Amino acid sequence: MMIEFIIKRDNRKVPFDATKIADAVYKAAEKCGGTDKETAINIASKVCDYYEANNPEGSIPTVEQMQDIVEKVLIEEGHARTAKEYILYRHERTRHRDMKTNLMNTIREITFADAKDSDIKRENANIDGDTSMGTMLKYGSTTSKEFYMNYVLEPEHARLHREGFIHIHDMDFYTMTTTCTQIDLTKLFTGGFSTGHGFLREPNDISSYAALACIAIQSNQNDQHK
Repeated sequence: MMIEFIIKRDNRKVPFDATKIADAVYKAAEKCGGTDKETAINIASKVCDYYEANNPEGSIPTVEQMQDIVEKVLIEEGHARTAKEYILYRHERTRHRDMKTNLMNTIREITFADAKDSDIKRENANIDGDTSMGTMLKYGSTTSKEFYMNYVLEPEHARLHREGFIHIHDMDFYTMTTTCTQIDLTKLFTGGFSTGHGFLREPNDISSYAALACIAIQSNQNDQHK
């Protein structure tokens, strides 16, 4: 039989094109110093032959099935280094697709869900997630977080954050500020401190201490976000 169609990841049935397999194999081979296009074409042919020999006539392969067979054929034909590069390339493409899917699902929730029903829209008490500006701020925050999770953080750290083993606070500002690196209030207030324009004595009651703490923290944060 001849493979006529293939099922994409979104379940669309599209015409099968073996040259796409050859191109992907050749790109992987190039990273190992390979320059033989004919070998890539031959691998693609063997991949098709393997599928046809091991599946019922008229069956339609999925993209994942064909990629699994590419890895198998590369290894069996003695192209271990190319197989490794192909696997890495495949993993990277999957990671990018997952990122886009996660981002779009989150954007959909921000757009259509009420704040009372959405943890994402309520995570920052300073933003009303149901207002137009609040929604736009959440779009930016969410996009920023996805970027840092997929392109900046170490994969293991990103996984731990996603699974709740650690929490990276204010991740949307990850490379821009040290928002949560705050000053030691006990050290600051003990014995009083100078403001540069005068001297404040150590607070004597909890209300004064709390008021000064708010001012100090806000001033510190303002300096970081200038």
